Parts: sequence; structure tokens; C-alpha cells
Amino acid sequence: MEKIPEEGPALIIFYHGAIPIDFYYFMAKIFIHKGRTCRVVADHFVFKIPGFSLLLDVFCALHGPREKCVEILRSGHLLAISPGGVREALISDETYSIIWGNRKGFAQVAIDAKVPIIPMFTQNIREGFRSLGGTRLFRWLYEKFRYPFCPMYGGFPVKLRTYLGDPIPYDPKMTAEELAEKTKNAVQALIDKHQRIPGNIMSALLERFHKKQKIN
Repeated sequence: MEKIPEEGPALIIFYHGAIPIDFYYFMAKIFIHKGRTCRVVADHFVFKIPGFSLLLDVFCALHGPREKCVEILRSGHLLAISPGGVREALISDETYSIIWGNRKGFAQVAIDAKVPIIPMFTQNIREGFRSLGGTRLFRWLYEKFRYPFCPMYGGFPVKLRTYLGDPIPYDPKMTAEELAEKTKNAVQALIDKHQRIPGNIMSALLERFHKKQKIN
């Protein structure tokens, strides 16, 4: 938690689980311990779900655009983005592959706002909920309609631990491509250090009874 500034802006970049329940806990924790809220960029489809408007307001969710994200950061707020978004949520699996493609808009946002990037990853997030989006049919449906037609299962009470990497400071000499790659490597380093690959639901459940985390 000490890596989250007491005041001032920062851009938090996180790996997207099938259901980002870890981010809900993260937002609650920084509000309780820091007295701060964290805005988050959400996919456009969630804004079309009936009855979700109040929930999205509570979670300070927005759907871009880039200029709005820069404005929020320049106003001194925390902002979170998952570059993998829904595609990563649906297609990534227990191997915890990062699926960002060539996305670098988040890096340009950090450069334009002149703010640090804080990488974030939650151990066992794929064991709490699983997605069948990696199968050929559901992947085709998503790519065709850009809507998550995909069954999920889970709700398993696995042990979740959220890790924040060292902040990546603003560097005016760094391009968006370079910053995006550096951020991706930082998130991957958190996965490599803290996540058992492939993930295992039973092991993640048993970790609830371990008082200390085992070092991989």
C-alpha cells in the first residue's frame, strides 16, 4: 500500500481476471486506508447493461476517451486501466498470458499527464473465476460482435493476494511504445514471481490455510 501515493495522480495498470473481483477489493482498501477513490476505465458494453449505471457511478467507472483520462490524472486523481480489457478477461486462462496486443494508449495517457505507472497483479485471480472464452466458438463470437458471449464458472473462495510493483516514473524521453513494453514487462514480472503456472484451483483454495506465502 505504501506504493500508492497519499496524494497526487498515478496510473495503475492491472492484469484482468475473468471477473475483476480483485479490483473491487483494491478500490475498497485504498478508500479505507488512504481515503482516496480510484477511477477505472471500463469496456463500453458494461454501460449498456440495464441497472448498472448506479454501480458504475459508485466505482467511478468511465469509458475513456483518452483526453478524459488525461484530464482526470491532471486533476490529481488515481486512475486504473487494464490494457487487456475484456479480451484478456475472456481469452487468458490459467497460464496467465498477458493479452494486450499492440495497445499503447494507456502509455500515451501517462506521458501526456506526466504521471507514474504502478503495475498491479493479483495472485490466483484466474482460480476464483474461470472463463470458457478461449474456445474457438466463444472467441469468434467476441471478435465478431465485441460482446462477451461466454459462460463463466467459479466463485471459489481461493486466496487472493494483490501485488503492486515499483512505480515506473514519468520519463519525457520515453516513447509510448517503450513505456507500454516496460509496463507489460513489469506486470509479467509480478506474475512470474507470485503466480503458480499453470494455476490450480485446489492449490489456491488450500492457500487459505497457509499462514505464510510459499516462495516460488
